Amino acid sequence: MAKTRTQYVCQQCGRRAPKPLGRCPQCGAWGSMVAEVVERGAAARGRGAVSAPRRLVEVECDGEERLLLPIGEFARVLGGGVVPGSIVLIGGDPGIGKSTLLLQTALAMARSGLVLYVSGEESARQIKTRAQRLAPDAALPQDLYLLTETALEGVLAQIEGLGPQLVVVDSIQTMHTADIESGAGSISQVRECAARLQALAKASGVAIFLVGHVTKEGAIAGPRVLEHIVDTVLYLEGDPFHAYRLLRSVKNRFGATTEVGVFEMHAGGLREVDNPSEAFLAERVVNAPGSAIAVTLEGTRPLLVEVQGLTSTTSFGNPRRTANGVDFSRLLLTIAVLTRRVGLRLADQDVFVNVVGGLQVSEPAADLALAAALASSVKDRPLPADLALIGEVGLSGELRAVSQLPLRLREAAKLGFRRVIVPKRARPEKEHPKGLTVMPARSLREALTLALDRD
Repeated sequence: MAKTRTQYVCQQCGRRAPKPLGRCPQCGAWGSMVAEVVERGAAARGRGAVSAPRRLVEVECDGEERLLLPIGEFARVLGGGVVPGSIVLIGGDPGIGKSTLLLQTALAMARSGLVLYVSGEESARQIKTRAQRLAPDAALPQDLYLLTETALEGVLAQIEGLGPQLVVVDSIQTMHTADIESGAGSISQVRECAARLQALAKASGVAIFLVGHVTKEGAIAGPRVLEHIVDTVLYLEGDPFHAYRLLRSVKNRFGATTEVGVFEMHAGGLREVDNPSEAFLAERVVNAPGSAIAVTLEGTRPLLVEVQGLTSTTSFGNPRRTANGVDFSRLLLTIAVLTRRVGLRLADQDVFVNVVGGLQVSEPAADLALAAALASSVKDRPLPADLALIGEVGLSGELRAVSQLPLRLREAAKLGFRRVIVPKRARPEKEHPKGLTVMPARSLREALTLALDRD
């Protein structure tokens, strides 16, 4: 008979300890160490046959044939479609739209193949009600099957019996196997369930989508455990008070991790946004002080977003600094450069910065727009309505070049902008979009002069 022992596993980071601890020494979480019974002989029994090495030149590789995904923004993030045998993990805050997106995907894919939707959190009646709301004008597909089950063994048996081309598991934290004594959602259960689903996907060629809960820090629960097992990790982000949602890839074995999909939440579910820049600028008030247009890059897609800055004389001893949509450290850096290199007096000013639409802009190319918005607010002088700004600001007040400048300029010209301030290069671009005046600047002071002191 195999011997068993008890170990304590942190449910946040997976740290193991031979005795109970009030606080995890690795991640610092309190009360997260849970006892789990481990069988010593399990690892030895699990070893199977060892595969023989092969020459790299002898390996056949004709490329992956992807399943067609009718949702274009989702397909863009995945790299062009769904790879058979792949396992994809989608995380995000509660209520952000993960289940809605995957049910829309299941409805679309079921029109061309068999799809199984496994739910451990909702009843079949709830899922059908949501499906009717997402597709009110179309008949529900006949090849979409629902399974409300939390026992992994039952789920695996149904997958093998039906033979679907796509399986959605909502969520992986609700699944449990009888081979492990810990409760559903524990590190051991999540790891074992995900590993068995991965083995089934690779052996049968069925594509599997997993929904993962997130911790209070915004990371998927048991992040390292799941991210190492799955092929693709996606995050659905967005401000719950705004309609826009961004689908980002942080790991993708079958495509780039720089792509982003843009959706808008409606009563009928998530809709694709074909032209995000136009949508983000739709409610812009022109000729308003403190408003600047930044041209950022999300993967291979340029986005024009409005950066708003507001300065006001403080009523307290220490001025306030509030950033919404930009990195707080980046805001402090910009304020320091404006104070020291440009000569703007901000030491007695409360500074507020906001990116319209609930977006999170982390690219340094938005530094110039952020600085221009603050300078416009301080001087109470609006920027030209047809002006966009591109550039990274250095500590010496210089403007540094950014990547994919021609792509950004084409997007600005397409949306009707006539002037763009960019960093001055040693080798300037030979051609620019027709009708667009490109104004190079070496420093932040020179760029602000072009932006604010020009008719």
